Amino acid sequence: MKAIIAEKPSVAYELARIVGATEKREGYCEGAGFMVTWAYGHLVGLAMPEDYGIQGFNKESLPIIPKEFKLIGRKVKSGSGYVYDESSKKQLEVIGSVFEKCESIIVATDAGREGEVIFRYIYQHLGCNKPFERLWISSLTEKAIIQGFQNLKQGNDFNGLFEASRERSESDWLVGINATQALTVALGDGLFSLGRVQTPTLALICKRFLAHKSFVVKNYFQIELSLIKDGISFKSQSEDKWEDRSKSESIMRNLERCGVAEIKQIETKTGTIQAPLLFDLTGLQKEANKKLGYSAERTLEVAQKLYEKKFITYPRTGSKYIPEDVWSEIPSLILALGSRPSCKDSAGNIKWERYNKHIVNDLKVTDHHGILITENIPTRLEASEDALYDMIAKRLLESVSPACHREITDIKISVLHYDFKLKAIKIISAGWKVINGNFEQEEDILVTDFPDLRAGMRLNIEALKLLEKETKPPMLYTEADLLATMENVGNTIENEEQRKILKTIGIGTPATRAAIIETLFDRGYIKRDKKSIIPTDKGMLVYEIVGDKKIADAAMTAQWEIAFEKIENREIDAELFHAEVELAVNEITNELLSVRRSLGDDTDLSCPKCKSKVLLREKVVKCTNDDCGWILFRKICDVQLSYTEIEALLTKRRTPLIKKMMGRNKKAFNAYILLDAAGSTSFEFEQNKKGKYK
Repeated sequence: MKAIIAEKPSVAYELARIVGATEKREGYCEGAGFMVTWAYGHLVGLAMPEDYGIQGFNKESLPIIPKEFKLIGRKVKSGSGYVYDESSKKQLEVIGSVFEKCESIIVATDAGREGEVIFRYIYQHLGCNKPFERLWISSLTEKAIIQGFQNLKQGNDFNGLFEASRERSESDWLVGINATQALTVALGDGLFSLGRVQTPTLALICKRFLAHKSFVVKNYFQIELSLIKDGISFKSQSEDKWEDRSKSESIMRNLERCGVAEIKQIETKTGTIQAPLLFDLTGLQKEANKKLGYSAERTLEVAQKLYEKKFITYPRTGSKYIPEDVWSEIPSLILALGSRPSCKDSAGNIKWERYNKHIVNDLKVTDHHGILITENIPTRLEASEDALYDMIAKRLLESVSPACHREITDIKISVLHYDFKLKAIKIISAGWKVINGNFEQEEDILVTDFPDLRAGMRLNIEALKLLEKETKPPMLYTEADLLATMENVGNTIENEEQRKILKTIGIGTPATRAAIIETLFDRGYIKRDKKSIIPTDKGMLVYEIVGDKKIADAAMTAQWEIAFEKIENREIDAELFHAEVELAVNEITNELLSVRRSLGDDTDLSCPKCKSKVLLREKVVKCTNDDCGWILFRKICDVQLSYTEIEALLTKRRTPLIKKMMGRNKKAFNAYILLDAAGSTSFEFEQNKKGKYK
């Protein structure tokens, strides 16, 4: 009898059907010499400090560095503590029983770091020593599963993958537990969550926000020149920019009096834009955020559904390429897309003899190849799934289409001694851009027709226009931009030598970046402002404290990502790396324990009763004068007051309108909070258009 363990029940049932294990039992299926069971994701994880008998949030206990990590079953929050999840506990017992009854195990958890550590932790927690093999597949289609079973791999072949996963897991535990407890202990007010990837990501957001906020916008002027030739009008802009309006207007009048422009230089060259590569998960998340407005987490959820429904290959991949042996499957996939209305025309126009093979690169395929569709073409999907599937399918069509060929003409025009320039782009062969009509990204002027111009030609000026412009601050992060920066965080490092070494290195993995961003939202460190991501008051306060500390150092995190990859490839020893992590954790902990600044010490706000300075804490605003004792709880009717609202309350005695406060009757309401001279608060309810109070 052989055991098969999958990551989820839905996958287990499909595997059971294919191997003939058709008899359903409680927690597993049986038949044809197999017992097929499943996990519910991470059934087993690293134990918490209390499981070692260590008192949490105690300075004397820090840093907490277990000599040997313990594994425990999944726990869930209950009241102020955690208890074992009964359904997970029961399934663990089922898995243990199945393993006990079988001679060997086939591991069918997701083929990647996360799937590997899910199985290995269960295996170790149960004290199992049965031999195991690995089902390593990139698709859940019946064909892929059967081929996978016919080509099972030795379990030991993935020891490097597990060691890398384990080191990542233990490093995250060591940094997260110790940094969080150290800062919380040092500040003595509230809980301040920090993490190995979480905190550098917060630092990126805060730095960009501060740069955007502190940017001084400057106005400047350019002159737009309109010319006409052969009945075709075209415009160009001055190379010079002027800060003074009167000067620019004076120059424009001189140009008007001149009345004639001369073509000084024309340079035409051909250019090629290669077709895009396939999506990896981060690429798909970025595109879905830009085009569909999906969060990174939402994209992963939808992609996972499409994978489990057998419509796409494994989505948690970091590669944009396919190996040579998969290339032969591409024509049949494109042929199959002919049955999908949204892809029919594009699929029919791509000819095999013109297929672009640039997505084939065995050396750049990691655990899994780029995201592909499968031979199963969906006919009915939820709207979100339908949109994401089309994005993946059309990217496949784009990737195998010919390159886009363009003719680029740079034109330099002179009026008096002032130069104007424009770039005209003419599409010679659209290639892959036809698939999505993807021309809106073209810079400068996209033309279908342009007049015949020659150097030395003189043309009468048709019109001149003064353009008033302003310098632009660094753009706030959208989720797509943040993912791109996390993917290539090495480019943001200020130290030039480190930047060269860590160029193109990211923090987190394609599979974890969405969860990191969501964690920052859950912690109340960041929030959405339309499409942008900005820090909250709490996020900024944390950044002000730890922004220059090791915990926020993206370079350290990026270097560890390199180390995890080397551990997986058996290029460095996991134990030596772990020793380095422990040294770093000691440094991080000591650095944070030495923090003496209290949140809010830098405010200039005064107590409404005695006019002493107030402290802004996570949960309260309190007077520094102990004899006064004035205190205001920041959470009022389920709404946490921001610094701006508190500032208005203490200086103007009235907050801006606060929306969606929750009354005792569980109904939402909008109101202003008022503050009297005695320091007491009251509500002024929003008035509706008829003059009545809500």
